[in-house]
Amino acid sequence: MNILCGFNVNIDSVYRMSGAEVSELLDSFGEAEILDKIENPPGEIFLESDFVAGLAYCMKNGCGAEWLVFEQSVFEFLKNRYFGKSLVRMGGNAGIMANALSQLGASRVIPNVAVPSKTQLSLFSKKAIYFPEASSQITENAREELDENKGAFSSSQEPIHFVFDFSEGETFSLYGTEVRVPRENRFIATCDNLNLRLFVNPAFEKYALQYACEIDGVLISGFHLLLENYPNGLTYNTILDNILSQIKSWKTRNNKLQIHLEFGHFASKEIANSVFVEFAKFSDSLGMNEDELAMFYNLHGVPREGLLHMKADAISNAAFRLASRRGLKKLLIHTREFVLAVFRTDFKFDPKPNPEPETGSQPKTELETESEVQRTVGEKLEALEFGVRCAGVYAASGRLEGREFVKEESSKLQESPFGRKQVEVFLKAFNGKTFGHGAYTFMEGYIICMLPTLLSGSPVTTVGLGDTLTAGTFLRGLELDVQA
Repeated sequence: MNILCGFNVNIDSVYRMSGAEVSELLDSFGEAEILDKIENPPGEIFLESDFVAGLAYCMKNGCGAEWLVFEQSVFEFLKNRYFGKSLVRMGGNAGIMANALSQLGASRVIPNVAVPSKTQLSLFSKKAIYFPEASSQITENAREELDENKGAFSSSQEPIHFVFDFSEGETFSLYGTEVRVPRENRFIATCDNLNLRLFVNPAFEKYALQYACEIDGVLISGFHLLLENYPNGLTYNTILDNILSQIKSWKTRNNKLQIHLEFGHFASKEIANSVFVEFAKFSDSLGMNEDELAMFYNLHGVPREGLLHMKADAISNAAFRLASRRGLKKLLIHTREFVLAVFRTDFKFDPKPNPEPETGSQPKTELETESEVQRTVGEKLEALEFGVRCAGVYAASGRLEGREFVKEESSKLQESPFGRKQVEVFLKAFNGKTFGHGAYTFMEGYIICMLPTLLSGSPVTTVGLGDTLTAGTFLRGLELDVQA
């Protein structure tokens, strides 16, 4: 399988944050300022105190978030304090998915790399990643355009996302009040000028257009980094129009091209809704987690609380409404505890023989129809299960070393107990049926499938699990479609 991955590729500087360090950090800033920002999270980072408050907010609530850094001084603060002590690795949805696809057996994976520095390129898998000619440098015209409106950062500065992992049970002092972290998660401070604009490397753009007929699938992401307005007067709408135009041109050259859009943590609901509405029209699948699903309340109407608590009935209803109201072909929801997918189908299960068979054909019996159901559901769940195994292994080891490695290592992991309970909730709520480790049901032209995730007692990472699951599911889905 040949797969394009756009658009956000960056460097992740991953640091495990302890409770003691947070306590020390908090003491360096004024109590009133930090508490006010924890109560009213700014969602963006212009000051060092914004970063500290965001970190404390996420650890206090056990939630994940990604805030953009807009000042060079904060970037220097983070780099000087943490970069040298961090695990430096591939970052960005597109970069993580590209590496996963390469390790899992894709034939050729072509990522969009905005700043192809030596460090950035060294972080890619060596198996199937392909860099189109001239991708090692940004063209002079592109560089001049970027430098003209670079804002706080230079166009040649490597995009670094400072990822702060924290563990369940860590405690820290919030100005005299002991806080215990309820759940492992991460807070990301993003310093990234080019990906904020979804900059497309000219060599990637040229390759995608020239070889569209040889491409099987496209994974696109990074739209959560878009800003409503840019220093030069540019708006996110213009950027979206340009990206849509590019993708449509690929689709025109290859109508079999499968396109998946992966969402992220949007700071702006307006941008999130615009991206969803525009891409829902022609994407073959969309993916998101429970936080991102909750963001689309205005489109599905399911209360946020049930979604954030990962209740199977709430997430199923929200996903089905979102998919059916917009005519989506596929919607993938990945949570820490389970994964759920909604697939549009023209298949109608009728247990009775067809009274008017086509000329020369035999009426379908209940047994034959049930066989088709089993085959269809089996393929959907097989792709999901492969993605689940990949994500579980990546969390436990931080590595993906091919399919045999995934098979062997995943057998050592345990199903999420909470996820298993939610499968039971799903079965009762929707009169579902079991299939292997998962479950499914039919709902007004859609199949809804569900599987518990695989958990590690001591995860090496909590970043990139959704991207890894998506990449694995997407790749296996392409393979099964070709085999059908």
